[in-house]
Amino acid sequence: MRYCRRCLYPANHPLGLTFDAQGVCSGCRVHEEKDTLDWEARGAKLRDLLDSYRNRSGNSYDCIVPVSGARDSYFIVDLLRRQCGMRPLLVSYNRHYNTERGIRNLAYLRTLTDGDFVQQVLAPQTVKRIVRETLRRLGSVHWHAIAGQTVYPVQMAVRLKVPLIVWGAHQGLDQVGMYSHTDEVEMTRKYRCEHDLMGLEAEDLVDGAEGLIENELRPLFYPQDHELQRVGVRGIYLGNYIRWDTKAQHERMLAHYRYETASQARSFDTYSDVDCLHYSGIHDWIKFAKRGYGKATDHACREIRLRRMTRSEGIEQVKRYSDVSPPDLERFLDWAGLDAAAFRTAIDRHRDPAIWARDTAGQWTLRDSVLNHAGDNADVALGKTGDCHFMVTPSKNPAADETAYTLLHRGWVDGAAANRLQRSETEVARA
Repeated sequence: MRYCRRCLYPANHPLGLTFDAQGVCSGCRVHEEKDTLDWEARGAKLRDLLDSYRNRSGNSYDCIVPVSGARDSYFIVDLLRRQCGMRPLLVSYNRHYNTERGIRNLAYLRTLTDGDFVQQVLAPQTVKRIVRETLRRLGSVHWHAIAGQTVYPVQMAVRLKVPLIVWGAHQGLDQVGMYSHTDEVEMTRKYRCEHDLMGLEAEDLVDGAEGLIENELRPLFYPQDHELQRVGVRGIYLGNYIRWDTKAQHERMLAHYRYETASQARSFDTYSDVDCLHYSGIHDWIKFAKRGYGKATDHACREIRLRRMTRSEGIEQVKRYSDVSPPDLERFLDWAGLDAAAFRTAIDRHRDPAIWARDTAGQWTLRDSVLNHAGDNADVALGKTGDCHFMVTPSKNPAADETAYTLLHRGWVDGAAANRLQRSETEVARA
C-alpha cells in the first residue's frame, strides 16, 4: 500500500487520493492553500453572500444550519448568529446512538444561542431495520445517520422555502483535496450519494431483506430537482471562506460556551464525536476492518497538516489506537438484534483485499500498515509550530450513564450557565 510521505493517508482512501512526484498526497497539497489564500478577502466574500440571503421581511429564517451535540455546531451557529447577525433555523437528525452528553450539548447550544430548533426522529424499529440492511449491503452501521444528517436540512429548506443551508467543512476537500477552496464547491445530491452514502440511495433499500417499504424510507429521500430549483436551495461550506481549523475553533467556543468534551475509544480527539455511542467505537473499528485505518489516522493527518504534530508522532497515535477493541460492540449487537457471528461475517465481506489477507489459520492480517512507513520524510515534512493537547471538560451531570442509549431527553440548561453567558455577552458589548 502506498502512503503519503507527509501525512499518513493510504492510497485506498475511499474518497480517492493522488500522489505527486514527491510522494505527497493531493489532500496535503490542497491543504497548503490554507497558508496562502487571502482569508480576509474570502471572509468578506462570505459576509456579502450571507447578507444577500437575509430575510428582510422578518417573516422567515435567513438560513438553515445542520447541528448535532458535537462536531463544529457551536462554531457555526456562533459565527452566523452572534458574529454575522443571521437568524438561522437549527436542524438536527436524531441518529439514535445519542450519548447523554451529546443531548446536553445540543440543549445548551439551542438555548444559549437562542435559536429556533427542529429535529427529525425516525421510528426506532425502522432505524434498526435500516441498520441491519446497510450492514449487509455496505458493512455500515452509520449509513442511516449520514443519510439523515445530509437530507433533513435540505428537506426543511424546501418545506420552509429557506434557500440557504450553511455547512462546515467539505470532507472531500479537507481530507483528500478533491477540490480547491477557490472552487467554492457546494452541497450536491451527486456527492452525497457517491461519497457520503457510498453509492446507495435510500430508495435502493425498498423491498430488501428487511422488507422496508417506501413510506418508511421516505424521510431519507432527497428532494427532487424541481423542488430544489423552485426554492433556489444551495448549500455552502464555511471551509471555503474561513481557514478551517476544528481544534482551534472548538477551543474558542469551549472558552465561551463551556460545553462538554470526553475521551474517545479509538482516537485522541476529545472534541469531535462525543455525542455518539458508536462513532469512535464500533463504527471506527468497522472502518479499520474495511480499509486498514481509522479515525486516529484522520485526526493525525489533520494535525500534521496544521503543524501541531509530526508524522512520527502521528504514527505513534495510530499505533496506540488501531488495535483497540470497540467497547460498545455487545451493546450495539443487543440493540440491533444481531449476533456476533453474523456481524463479523457482514464486515468480512467488505474488507479491502488491497490491504487485508487471510493467513493459513483463517485470521485476517494487514498486508501493510503506515507503521511500516515511518522512514525519513524530511524533504517534505512540515515544521511543528503548535501543541496537540485536547482538553476533557467536566461533565454537567456526572451521575449520568454515558453508555446507555438515550433516544430523547428533556432539553435543559441550568440558570447559572445562562446567566454567566449573558454577563459575558454584556461585557463584550461594553468593551
